[in-house]
Formats: sequence, structure tokens, C-alpha cells
Amino acid sequence: MKSIYRKYLTTVALIWAGCFVLFLVVFILVLSPQRKCEKQITKQLAEKKQVYESALGASKEKTKAQYNELLERLRNELRSFAVDLENSAGLTFEVSQIAKEKEVGAFSIKGKDNRGGSELPDCKYICEDYLNISFTGSFNQFATFLNALERHQPVVFIDGFSIERSEENKSGHKVSMNLAVFAKKRQGG
Repeated sequence: MKSIYRKYLTTVALIWAGCFVLFLVVFILVLSPQRKCEKQITKQLAEKKQVYESALGASKEKTKAQYNELLERLRNELRSFAVDLENSAGLTFEVSQIAKEKEVGAFSIKGKDNRGGSELPDCKYICEDYLNISFTGSFNQFATFLNALERHQPVVFIDGFSIERSEENKSGHKVSMNLAVFAKKRQGG
């Protein structure tokens, strides 16, 4: 009898082992890829829901008003950093007024003749515009003029400067400065 039970148990164990291997192969080949696909689809669904909800929210008047307010605030902020290329003459006038207020002598200002400004890498809407100025003055006049330029809006960057000492103590030292400003590019041609 023991051999019949042994034979029966061996047969049952082989059937169970075969079923286990078969289920393992089915799981690896069929169910595992489906789980990965399900995770991807769930992720895509969540992204689409987020886009849908943001589009739904953007269609509301309150949201439109908030975005318009944000846009206007960002435009005002841009005005404090960049000047219109067409208004570069106005900037020249403002720098001349600062020089007049600081009472520097023999002031002259020249714009570099590169119509349209210098290109900045990876910038679609902003370029650089340059001004060269020269004047005579004491070190204190230079420092106050420099300070006034750095506080100016739109922002004026001092690209470089040089000071030549005066041979006569009575007259001021000769100063040359290169200024750079951000300018908004002309849109549409």
C-alpha cells in the first residue's frame, strides 16, 4: 500500500509543480507586462486629468482675471529691467540728466551703431544695447554718478570703465564708461 500512496503523492506533487511552473510562466509573460502597461496608463490618465482641470479652471472668469493681473505685474517688472529699442533715445536723455544732476564736466554719450541690439544666447525677446559715455570729474562725482546709474530703472549695467588721472589738480579726471542695458526686441519682423 505504501507504494500506491507514494505513487499517488508523487503524481499529485508533479501535477502541483507543473501547475505552479505554468502559472509562473503565465504571470511572467502575461500579467507582469499588463501591470506595467496599467501603471503607464494610470500615469497618463492622471496627467490628462490635470490638464483638463487646469483648462477647466482657466475658463473661469476669476482665473482669467488672476492671470491677467499676473501678466500685468510681470510686464511692469520687465519694464524695470528692459527698455524698448525704440526708446533708447529716452534712455540716453535720462543718463544725460543724471550726469547734469551730478555736475560732471565735458559729458558726452554715444550709442553703439548696432541697430536691433546685440543678440543674447537663448533669448527670444531680449537683446543688449550699449552706450559709451565719457566725462570729467572728481572721484566723488564719479562715485555718485556710478551709484545713480546702478539705481536707475530700467537697470543699467556698467560693462567697464577707465579713469585717467588729470595732470592738473584743478580739473577733473577723465572717465570713460561702457554701459549695457537690456532691450526688448522688435516683435514680428
